[in-house]
Amino acid sequence: MGTVLSISPASKKASIMDAEVAGDGLKNDKSLKRHSMFVSLSWKKLVANSAKKSAKKVTPNPLPTRELPSIQVAQLNSENIRKTYQTEEKKPKAPIPVPVPTVPTQTKEAGVQNGRLSSVQKQPSSLSLVSPRRIVIQASTGELLRCLGDFVCRRCYKLKELNSGEVILWFRNIDRTLLLQGWQDQGFITPANVVFVYLLCEDTIADSVDSPAELQGTFQTCLYLAYSYMGNEISYPLKPFMNDTNKDVFWETSLRIINRMSAKMLQLNADPHFFTEVFQDLKNQREASETNLDR
Repeated sequence: MGTVLSISPASKKASIMDAEVAGDGLKNDKSLKRHSMFVSLSWKKLVANSAKKSAKKVTPNPLPTRELPSIQVAQLNSENIRKTYQTEEKKPKAPIPVPVPTVPTQTKEAGVQNGRLSSVQKQPSSLSLVSPRRIVIQASTGELLRCLGDFVCRRCYKLKELNSGEVILWFRNIDRTLLLQGWQDQGFITPANVVFVYLLCEDTIADSVDSPAELQGTFQTCLYLAYSYMGNEISYPLKPFMNDTNKDVFWETSLRIINRMSAKMLQLNADPHFFTEVFQDLKNQREASETNLDR
């Protein structure tokens, strides 16, 4: 007789669920195997990279030094000390430099007389240590104008009625005319310009002048050259300086002064010593006129 197996629906359902659980377990095992495989591969790569870096940074071990025995070290030290002492003794000792005081040469040497030192006289030095004295000259414009007038009056001694005030008036009238007519913005009469006019007059005005008109024409020609050379303006008119009656004489005198005095006119502006000499010479004209009056 055969055996009859009966399967209930509940047991069938339980077997199906067991089969599904078993299938999920297989899937989980496969994913775990794959994950472990990836972890092992990444770990191998990390180990290999660290091994390469450590291989690059490895330094060779230094060679072991051979230690000398203490007795031999002591002998070497004593020999080195003995050699250093020998070399120091062989070196010649250099003398220490000592500053020696120098004694200047004297005309009379010191000697011992009766147990006492005789007096020593120093020789005077030929070179003077004192700087040359600086001369300071001061004078006002009015004082220099009076000196200029006194010079012209003393030079033209034949003109008995001429006085210094008249010469100064010629100068001031021309300067005032140029200011009023607008040919210049400021006055020309300054100490430096008066010295320049004196330089020209001292060379140009002769002592043989016997006419006030001739003297005035020569003086105004000197003024025209002084204005042209030292003035602040580019050009000046001829009208205040030149008369219509003496045009030829005016230009001849101007050319003669320029040819003869150009170097000194340049030197007066370039050389302070030369300017001081001319300045002092002009100032002395006042003193000379006063001495002549006293006589």
